[in-house]
Amino acid sequence: MMNTNEFQVISNQYKELDKLLLDSIEQLKLEISAEQRGKLMLYLDKLLFWNKAYNLTAIKQPKEALIKHIIDCLAILPHLKSGKLLDIGTGAGLPGVVIAICQPEREVTVLDSNQKKIRFIRQSVSELKLTNVTPVASRIENFVPQEHEKFAVITSRAFASLTDFVEAAEPRLAQEGWLQAMKGLIPEPEDMNALVDEWQIEHIALDVPHLHETRHLTELVKKSI
Repeated sequence: MMNTNEFQVISNQYKELDKLLLDSIEQLKLEISAEQRGKLMLYLDKLLFWNKAYNLTAIKQPKEALIKHIIDCLAILPHLKSGKLLDIGTGAGLPGVVIAICQPEREVTVLDSNQKKIRFIRQSVSELKLTNVTPVASRIENFVPQEHEKFAVITSRAFASLTDFVEAAEPRLAQEGWLQAMKGLIPEPEDMNALVDEWQIEHIALDVPHLHETRHLTELVKKSI
């Protein structure tokens, strides 16, 4: 068990929250070690601790934040394509940091234009000793990856428009790469009409443990010409 003295916000609720997290991991049939689970809990604690100063999330209650942020992001792991990943509009690191904790072999770049949020991620990544995360403070339009590298997977959780996400992500996507957008409801047909000629689109219904809201993962891959 983790030393709860490390926690500044959730120490009194640690046992309850850890049990909820473990139950969710089992429901999702994920292979996540006790050490990784501890890092997810520490990340949650840091998110809540720094929230007042950095305005990271509107959710202030630990249990709600665990479900709507951490567990919500865990639900995409069984569907996530392999390879180097870019998370656009990552905010406080969702889902990018959660993915990096659970998949230490994967290189993850997390991108957001909000300097404070990237500063929070840098601090958290350092304290959690995550060596596979590269935080970048930039708008996606201005982002030039090192050596102009491309990404096998590009995720988003914050883009309202699927069309805008595709437009922003496509220049950074590797050939035969995948776009994977976290959504509540399936995007409206008019948000996909401009994409269907070039992209194969699939919507996966997600069952997020302990969350009584609709969630989908929308996947896009370029059609072969």
